[in-house]
Amino acid sequence: MTEILVFDFIILILIFLRITAMFIAAPIFGHKAVSPMIKLGLSLILAYIVFLTIDKSAISFELNLASLVVYSVKEIVTGLIMGYILNFVFWGISFAGHMIGFDMGLMFAEVLNPFEEMQNNVVGEILFFASVMLFLLINGHHYIITGLVASFTAIPLAKYTINEPVYQLIVKYSLTVFTIAIKIASPILVAFFLVHLAEGIIARVIPNIQIFFVSQPLKIGLGLTMIITLIPFYIYAIKSLLHGYEYQLLELIKGMSV
Repeated sequence: MTEILVFDFIILILIFLRITAMFIAAPIFGHKAVSPMIKLGLSLILAYIVFLTIDKSAISFELNLASLVVYSVKEIVTGLIMGYILNFVFWGISFAGHMIGFDMGLMFAEVLNPFEEMQNNVVGEILFFASVMLFLLINGHHYIITGLVASFTAIPLAKYTINEPVYQLIVKYSLTVFTIAIKIASPILVAFFLVHLAEGIIARVIPNIQIFFVSQPLKIGLGLTMIITLIPFYIYAIKSLLHGYEYQLLELIKGMSV
C-alpha cells in the first residue's frame, strides 16, 4: 500500500513539473505580472486533474534517486520546449513593428516591453499588445491548456528524449519569426523604400536641402496613415497566425512522441 502511494505521488510530481515548466515558458502564463503563487496553484490544480484522468497502470519507471532526477529533468525539458516554441509568433509580430518603427524614424521613441523585458519602439509595442489581446479573445490560453493536457497521452511520463523531429520543428518555427515579420511589415516597407528612393533623388538634385528635416514628418505621417489603413489586414493576419497555435503545438507534441 505504501509503495502504491509513493508511486502515485511521484507521478503527480512529474505531471506538476511538466505543467509548471510550460507555464513558465509559455506566453501570457509566463509573464511576470502573473504571480508565482498563481502559477504554482494553477499548475497544482491542473496536475491533480490530469493525475485523475490518465491511465496510471501504463506508467512504469524505476524508483531510485538517480532515475527520479533524470525523469524530473526530462519533464522540465518537455514543458519548456512546449511553452517556448509558442512565443515565436509574438516575436515575429514584435519584430515586424520594430522594422516599421525603424523606417518611420521612431527608434529613439522606445518603451519597455514588460513581457519580453526589452526595449522596443512604439509601433512594435502596439502590434505586440494587439496580438496579446487577440490571443486572449480567440481563447489562445485554452489552446495551451488543451495541448498541455493532450501531451500526457502522446508523450508518456519520463519517456521523452530529444529527437531529430523536434530539432527540425524548432528550426522551422524559429524561421517563421522572420517570415511573419516580413509578411506584416512588407506593405509599409515597400512604401518607405519609394520614399527613400525619392529622398536620394531630391538630395542629388538639390544638394543644399536638409532632406532629413523635410522627410521625417512625411515618414511619420505616411507610416501612421498606412498603419491605420492596414488595421483590418493586421487583425486578420494576426488572428490567422494565432489560430495556427493549436496546430503548431499538436505538431510539436507528435514530434516529441516519436
